[in-house]
Amino acid sequence: MGINAPRGTQDVLPTESYKWQALERLLHEVAALYGFHELRTPTFEQMDLFQRGVGDTTDVVQKEMFEVRAQKGADLFALRPEGTAGAVRAAIENGLLNDALPLKAYYMASCFRHERPQAGRLREFHQFGCELFGAASPAADAEVIAIADHALKMLGLKGIELNLNSIGCPECRRNYYQALRTYFETYTDRLCPTCLVRLEKNPMRLLDCKVPECGEIAKDAPVMLDYLCEDCKTHFESVKSRLYSQGIGFKINPRIVRGLDYYTRTVFEFISTGIGAQGTVCAGGRYDGLVQELGGKPTPGLGFGMGLERVLLLLEEQGIALQEPRQCDLYIGSMGEEANRKACELAASLRREGFWVECDLMARSVKAQMKYANKLGARMSLILGENELQTGKALLKDMESGEQKETAFETELMNLLYDAMLAREADSVAEQIGPDAFKRILGLESQAK
Repeated sequence: MGINAPRGTQDVLPTESYKWQALERLLHEVAALYGFHELRTPTFEQMDLFQRGVGDTTDVVQKEMFEVRAQKGADLFALRPEGTAGAVRAAIENGLLNDALPLKAYYMASCFRHERPQAGRLREFHQFGCELFGAASPAADAEVIAIADHALKMLGLKGIELNLNSIGCPECRRNYYQALRTYFETYTDRLCPTCLVRLEKNPMRLLDCKVPECGEIAKDAPVMLDYLCEDCKTHFESVKSRLYSQGIGFKINPRIVRGLDYYTRTVFEFISTGIGAQGTVCAGGRYDGLVQELGGKPTPGLGFGMGLERVLLLLEEQGIALQEPRQCDLYIGSMGEEANRKACELAASLRREGFWVECDLMARSVKAQMKYANKLGARMSLILGENELQTGKALLKDMESGEQKETAFETELMNLLYDAMLAREADSVAEQIGPDAFKRILGLESQAK
């Protein structure tokens, strides 16, 4: 029996990887627009980091973390279930919070949770995340939300709604916790065992329970927005006002509490109805106490995580094509050992100039080589044989039009490829902005007059 990929994981094949590359490239660019710099943290961390940071009453810690141990008796670690805790640990350990603030960091990270696999939810998944440390103002909340909104709009995704809530600070949550306990205590005979534990330790976790009966009970539970202190109310109103002024629409959803314990005040989710039950594409919020909880000095923070698999599912569902993979610029066919040697030599030279060039590595016939060139989608082709080696000239063929042009392949080929590349780029720009605008840019219109 063959060995298969573990359940809940997937291979990204060469025919699909260009989509990931295009998506990641766009996200790198959006992060740079807001002054965020990439941070890379280990795939596994000390178990205590997530128990303290994510929260030992969460499903992530209680049920979903993958434990890692090199050998019996060795230290116990956990595969990263999310990106924020590791980012905070790295910022503290490396003294990043001692520099000028705010600190703006982003990451592309693989994460691991032992969940039931389904569309948009895998046991190994990938996140784009942004974290901002040092800014307590509502302006920071609005900026972090704006990054996610910007990225999703640049991708052209439709039908995604920003859901917004505030879960207050520890001070105003005390009264809210008491109200929740009073409400849920009347249903203790119907709550799941996990929620009975949460009722004492962290009653807000009951609002996030996935057990259907607990979810039904939670529908009529008290709402945090009714218990916000004046500072939290003012903060939330300012966040809303700033989002309005930046043209970012949202819906107030008092049931959003997020599944991790470190959140305070603003929490948000970008939700789509297009990928089944797992409609949350991006989610995050403020976590002003997390840095101190993990051993740093008191420092406000906030951020989000965006599921790349879920974004790609939405792009496919909505028929949005990402940038196509690069095409082969030139295929150099050959007949015989000496011709193949020259083809490989030319290919190496042209590759150093930035062209994608292929030549025969399989000792195929010329007919088979041209069939392969077509499969590659090569834009141009050139065939070398004994006669071409003697004359130093060969026919350069445009594979789409069939047009052929004799070229001295030692001296002219590179310039011809450059000209063809520039012509293709010009055609692409002209198609995007229109022929008249393109002529104006080049000054051709005034010359014609």
